[in-house]
Amino acid sequence: MHKKNDAVDKPHDDLRFPLESHPGPHEAVEIAPGVLWLRLKLPFRLNHVNIYLLADGDGWAMVDTGFGNDTTIAAWETLFDGALKGFSISRVIVTHAHPDHFGQAGWLVQRFRCPFYMSQIEYLQGVYHQNRRTEERLVNSREFFHRHGMDETITAQLLGRGQDYLKRTVPLPAAYRRLTKGDDIQIGARSFRIITGAGHSPDQVMLYCAADKLFLSADQVLSKISPNVSVWAHEPDENALGSYLTSLAELATILPDDVLVLPGHGLPFYGVKTRIKQLADHHEERCDMIADACRDAAMSSAELVPVVFHKHVLDAHQTGFAAGELIAHVNYMLVKKRLQIVDSSDGILRFKAG
Repeated sequence: MHKKNDAVDKPHDDLRFPLESHPGPHEAVEIAPGVLWLRLKLPFRLNHVNIYLLADGDGWAMVDTGFGNDTTIAAWETLFDGALKGFSISRVIVTHAHPDHFGQAGWLVQRFRCPFYMSQIEYLQGVYHQNRRTEERLVNSREFFHRHGMDETITAQLLGRGQDYLKRTVPLPAAYRRLTKGDDIQIGARSFRIITGAGHSPDQVMLYCAADKLFLSADQVLSKISPNVSVWAHEPDENALGSYLTSLAELATILPDDVLVLPGHGLPFYGVKTRIKQLADHHEERCDMIADACRDAAMSSAELVPVVFHKHVLDAHQTGFAAGELIAHVNYMLVKKRLQIVDSSDGILRFKAG
């Protein structure tokens, strides 16, 4: 275990970072007393995920688990033979059912014979994803993308990218202990309030220790990127962005600005209220771009993707997230009556700004 306590806070984009660099692949860094920070690799553009260990009596509570592939298992084996040698994992807590956070939960729970914690919705979401590749769901997803103007080539790429969840997680733990919004959970000497929020995932768990001003934000509040907020075929009219913005507003009322934010990706930081405003402003800017594009002519989601993501070269993986996020903005703007659906004869949804 490496303890880095000699770094100074450094201003960057109005945020402050207690450490200037992330842990190496075989390191466990003490980011706060009784809190270890690890960083595992991911096999896509967002190339890492943060894992936190919280002192829990004679053991350590693990928050999130890494991606469900052999590379991650090898990384854990190296850590348990090195920086974490002799460590006992007392429980595994997973913030949400995305494979970079959820992927190794089953392997770790089995290895340490420890209890497993999630919110009910996120656990059931994980069960759904591991059984999602049925012909009925593939047909539904194909029709969903076609309604939003995606051609067959792009749709095939999206379905191929998005339907391989089983390859990204090991089998789920067969039982879990429920984390519920508003409850408190005791981890070692600390009491954490459970906060949940939707948008990025249906009921993502965050942990807040008011006494020590620690906030494990999962992917809801990240320091340098905006978490993906998307709408998918299984709930085509979902107002995911509205839910996300509601969650940000709630967090702004709960959290003091001097809380240490421990995010799921990127560097830990101070300045959560500033970052919440930046994230909300970012989505408002995207809504304005969509409204401007739809003012003179009705446009489909497929036509709007390059309007919003014009600075990006997107592969199939990123195109899927871009499409889902664009639809989330459209749905939000429909709810807010900033867009209207225009009737069409070809079955493609097109939108016009008032």
